[in-house]
Amino acid sequence: MPELPDLTVVAEAFDSALRGRPIARAEALAPLAVRGTPAELANLVGQTVTSIRQRGKFLLVTLDRDQVVVNPMLTGRFQLAPPPTKLPSKTALILGFGPRSSGAPPDVAAWTRGASWLPDDDEPVEVRYRDPTQMGKVYLLPADLDRAVPGLDDELGPDVDDPGLSLDTWRARIRRHPGELKNLLKNQVFVAGIGNAYSDEILHAAGLLPFRKRSSLAAEEIDGLYTASRATVYSALEVLRARVPPTFETQVRDFLAVHGKGGSPCPRCGARITEVKPDGFVTSYCRGCQR
Repeated sequence: MPELPDLTVVAEAFDSALRGRPIARAEALAPLAVRGTPAELANLVGQTVTSIRQRGKFLLVTLDRDQVVVNPMLTGRFQLAPPPTKLPSKTALILGFGPRSSGAPPDVAAWTRGASWLPDDDEPVEVRYRDPTQMGKVYLLPADLDRAVPGLDDELGPDVDDPGLSLDTWRARIRRHPGELKNLLKNQVFVAGIGNAYSDEILHAAGLLPFRKRSSLAAEEIDGLYTASRATVYSALEVLRARVPPTFETQVRDFLAVHGKGGSPCPRCGARITEVKPDGFVTSYCRGCQR
């Protein structure tokens, strides 16, 4: 499942490549993945991209009138490619973009400026959303229509890397959420953007077992979890910014310390990494250095 680091890299790259471009084509190849009418999809054509950003596990494409929100869920992926490029299998939606005359705005993410994978401003480019299971959804949000996007309403907590999420705010929020630590980190009402993989990484960085209860944490462990959450995301972003483009449809996870590496030695203490699958989802942790 794409999580905050994955989607942040996609959002920053696509914002740099597409902001200021008009939509020239909008086609749903798998209509079940699109929440909106054919007329609403057709009405995207001619609108210009004003921003692309990540919020939690959502990608938000803001146009000069309407908005498109994508929740890729487990299997949704994005591709940025010239129109003649062969479509990936199970492509659900194509958004084609025309040339832009003004170039990339000066406030795009610094790491994207001058990148070799950026399309030339005078060339068309497409974003293809691929979803083999159609679990993910693309929400069309016309300006004159109040259409709900499940999970993106007021209950969504702050992104885990939000500059406004101070340690004091973290302390106050965590007191309202009981339960096991892994489930706590995956709770989008507590903090947004963390899923199955990065919750394992954060808990390993903090030295905490995933099945411990929040109520068992000492004050210094609560603070350590905050530090580990931020550091893990920042570190992952640096890796992904360097390694993901131009294959945005490929999810890079091989650099993670413990997630999905059951049976391998822990990079911190050398003990064998334990892997279990409660509810069918992999949880990876080290019994040697997580307490």
